[in-house]
Amino acid sequence: MIGLATAPAHRGVNDAIVITVGTWNLENLFRPGGKFGPKDKTAYDEKLAALAATINAAAPDVLGLQEVGEPQALADLVTLLDGTWHTALSTHLEEDHPIRVGVLSRHPMQLITDTAAFVPPLRPIQGDDDPHHAVNTMGRGVLGVDARISDQLTVTLLVCHLKSKLLSFPGAGGQTRFFPRNEGERARFGAYALYRRAAEAVTVRGVVDDLLGGAGSARNLILVGDLNDQPQAATTQILYGPPGSQIGTPGFKRPDKADAVRLWNLAALIPEDERYSRVYEGQPELIDHILVNHPLVARVSDVHSIIDRPLPSITADPNARRGARDSDHAPIIAHIDV
Repeated sequence: MIGLATAPAHRGVNDAIVITVGTWNLENLFRPGGKFGPKDKTAYDEKLAALAATINAAAPDVLGLQEVGEPQALADLVTLLDGTWHTALSTHLEEDHPIRVGVLSRHPMQLITDTAAFVPPLRPIQGDDDPHHAVNTMGRGVLGVDARISDQLTVTLLVCHLKSKLLSFPGAGGQTRFFPRNEGERARFGAYALYRRAAEAVTVRGVVDDLLGGAGSARNLILVGDLNDQPQAATTQILYGPPGSQIGTPGFKRPDKADAVRLWNLAALIPEDERYSRVYEGQPELIDHILVNHPLVARVSDVHSIIDRPLPSITADPNARRGARDSDHAPIIAHIDV
């Protein structure tokens, strides 16, 4: 974690503090020349400039990050941001693709969790066709920090990046394929990816449960991340906790005993014409999410997907995006009056 001077959250009506919280998949933030980064410095500099312009315009207090490659690349990005910042990065990296989650904050942060092991008693799952390959950890860890917004206000931010729906297959000589040999292979690896995403969602939910404990009505908890699926997906709903009472349902305004441990997805508050964060094969989809607990859900003033340029339509081949001048995701930003 890098400690720097801070800038205060701004004041809203009636002198309330308005905090701006977001999540953004930066898409392969690596320095140039390596296996995953752009091939030249010009492309790298253009990408950093585009990312920084979006972050500066959104002006978040706290921003959850996904797909941070080299820590030095995040440091390069920070030099282009307005004001001064703190950063935190998970120590848990994807095995074959060294990306991790992180946090950018204008406020001091304390690390409270950085874990990847499946929550007990969840057992290892099948990872691929190899009968000896059992998976018992998340591909990327779940990182948690307490951000001290003011002397009177601390916000807990959890960041995660669940298993992608984009499939990869083992190839000859340890190389990775992105297209299956046949439809049977595609179906199997689709199932393996779903097993893992579900187990990862259970693990993140376990971290939420541990943090809320008996303090569900006291702790200000926000979970953000690239969940790699839509709000109604089964894996996404695992994170909500007890069913019912989500925004837009008949039970939303009726308190119940599960409110202390429930999380609310803010997706329903995003204006309908911008309710997406990525475009896959020409189809917009909302896979990046902000969830909040009970003390915060009634204080959310607005939520937006920051689509400040046309999002590219991606395909099943991530190599096609190497050298891209911006992220393939839009950030999701929420304003909360506290």
